[in-house]
Amino acid sequence: MSVPPQETEWPPEVERVARVLREARVESRVEQLDEGTGTAEAAAAAVGCGLAQIVKSLLFSCEDRWALAMIPGDRRADRAKVAKEAGAERASTAGPGDVARITGFPAGGVAPFPLPGVHTIVFEQTMLGHDVVWIGAGSPLHVAAIAPADLIRLSRARVVDLVSEN
Repeated sequence: MSVPPQETEWPPEVERVARVLREARVESRVEQLDEGTGTAEAAAAAVGCGLAQIVKSLLFSCEDRWALAMIPGDRRADRAKVAKEAGAERASTAGPGDVARITGFPAGGVAPFPLPGVHTIVFEQTMLGHDVVWIGAGSPLHVAAIAPADLIRLSRARVVDLVSEN
């Protein structure tokens, strides 16, 4: 099912995401939630899926570059692995101000596309085992269901091992 035409207006950030999905003609669904999803657990409960199907889109500063790592909701990102993928020695988690400035989305609602200010986009390989994953869709109140293969294509992500073993 495609992103349906809206009868009510979405915030501009959410509309940006919906427009990319419509133009790409991928099977997807954007939903507005009653309450924000400040955690992966809250997002999984709100949409009724497993925690591993929630995509955490995490922004990292990798020296003079920005990297976005897509990690399943039940795992932690390994900063050393993210840094290596970005061609850097270190990666540090971006703060909310940098997240909004670099991605154009508020923290808690980051969509993995479109992201013109991000140099490296990587996707944790274990999420390929799901038929559908859920991403932030531009605000903490909006999420989108999408097939992992479509997400990788739209975000132009590289599929790699990104999770911490601890």
